[in-house]
Amino acid sequence: MKNRTDKDTAVADFHAVKHIAFIMDGNGRWAQRRLLPRSAGHIQGLKTFTEIVKYCFEKRIANVTVYAFSTENWNRSEEEVGALMELLERNIDENADELVEKDVRIIFLGDKSALAPKLADKMRDIEKRSENNRAILNVAVNYGGRDEIVHAVNSLIKDGRMSVSADDISSRLYTSASPDPDLIIRTAGEQRLSNFLLWQAAYSEFYYSDKLWPDFTPSDVDKAIDDFMTRHRKYGGY
Repeated sequence: MKNRTDKDTAVADFHAVKHIAFIMDGNGRWAQRRLLPRSAGHIQGLKTFTEIVKYCFEKRIANVTVYAFSTENWNRSEEEVGALMELLERNIDENADELVEKDVRIIFLGDKSALAPKLADKMRDIEKRSENNRAILNVAVNYGGRDEIVHAVNSLIKDGRMSVSADDISSRLYTSASPDPDLIIRTAGEQRLSNFLLWQAAYSEFYYSDKLWPDFTPSDVDKAIDDFMTRHRKYGGY
């Protein structure tokens, strides 16, 4: 596989990927290596998020999912959690309207009840305003894969269901508007799901990058998709 620069992005076959997901890992380490506060890493990570998401939609990937804040992230320091929530709200204020104008539907995956009312209201507003758009950006906030499955099953029980199928559960997941991800990319050299899209990832392909998320580029997306194109997806067959 040849090496390419950010400007040389013609090889990757984006048409083969209907849904790409990112576990954006390494913001804190990026900052620590530069003797900066962890918040500086999250600020740079937000810039990378904006660039990568826009690039994916420019390449006509119809569904993009990002892991922004997990149910376990509440265990971080109050200062870091506060900085992350401020960045999330700033991102909605600064970038959401542009994505909506470009026909992107924005869906926030997870339980909004634990979030500040002002932030939760902004999320609901942008979801409502973009609900008829073609492409989908799923942003996982206060999200956990196990909690999502429990939420889906409880919603079926609430409807009086005595038994459920796999399709029933899929229909009640936060990601029900999107197909299961073809490719899940995790940065920072970690090789685990960390409670992300546990149900949806049953047959996803995985790509791990040693780059920290703030250093991740569109060229790295190309490399991941090039690698994806070498895989033979058997779905349990042969």
